[in-house]
Amino acid sequence: MLEELAKIRENALARLKEVKSEAELNELNIEILGRNGALTGILRSMGKLSPEERAELGKSANAAKQALAEAFGARKAAMVELAEKRRNEKEALDVTLPGIQTVPLGKLNPLTVVYREIRDALIGLGFTTFEGPEIEYDDYNFTKLNLPLDHPARDMQDTFYIDDKTLLRTHTSPCEARALMTMKPPFRLVIPGRVFRVDEPDASHSPVFMQIEGLVVDKDLTLADLKGTIDTFVKAVFGENVKSRLRPSYFPFTEPSAEVDISCTICGGKGCSSCKGTGWMEIMGCGITNPHEIENCGLDPKEWKAFAFGVGVDRVACLKYGINDVRLIYEGDARFLKQL
Repeated sequence: MLEELAKIRENALARLKEVKSEAELNELNIEILGRNGALTGILRSMGKLSPEERAELGKSANAAKQALAEAFGARKAAMVELAEKRRNEKEALDVTLPGIQTVPLGKLNPLTVVYREIRDALIGLGFTTFEGPEIEYDDYNFTKLNLPLDHPARDMQDTFYIDDKTLLRTHTSPCEARALMTMKPPFRLVIPGRVFRVDEPDASHSPVFMQIEGLVVDKDLTLADLKGTIDTFVKAVFGENVKSRLRPSYFPFTEPSAEVDISCTICGGKGCSSCKGTGWMEIMGCGITNPHEIENCGLDPKEWKAFAFGVGVDRVACLKYGINDVRLIYEGDARFLKQL
């Protein structure tokens, strides 16, 4: 029986080396050490032996059982460690590898891109962002800006009125009045925001669009300061080769007033269908702030001067990207954005 015990032990250890799965390990454990296993059968037959033989066989059987239990435990631990290693290797990430794009990236709307360019250009000139409400008082939107009661801009066909005193602002200029009444000059402000007008949507008009306005308040400002600011702004947004010029115009809240033209971004000023052969394209209005507006807002026009300019962000976006229909900017069609 000692020889049989030795064979069981050697056979079990040899088979243990060939085990490849935890299921095979469990089957072998039951076959050798289980309730009806080979080693258990040896122990059950000890009752037929003499006391001396039983003592010797019991000692050898217990030693074999302990050795096999330890071998089975070591083999199981090794298998668990190997499985963990393989899983870690499979799940490991090499952070030095280039990323794999699985989700298509979106595109910024040209309106957002151009707004940021204009804003950053003015901030680079020392301007600070200033914002106001979209639902505005008639007093701020018109009266304080030197627009008389009979001015056409007050007509219901142009303005979305909420009641007699409130409306959806038609421009960002009410923020000028708010700034003049609440801030201590001198200051330079960039004023962005949505504006609203009763316009039928077409290739060049939208009832809701975005403006961005600049306002400078200081002492001894001149038209030359305005021209220099405009020229620097145009070059920052459109490029160093683009020229600007001021053309006389009229706005109730500025005197003198001017329209700003830039050399055509399509033909470079040579003349084409886009600029109607003139070589110039209008982009915005500007002027020296009317003294009446400064006085309406509680400042002394003899002490403080100001100039302002405002541009439609969608207008600039159409010029920069060659977009011939402003509705494309606001419709959010992914196919349109992919082309830019």
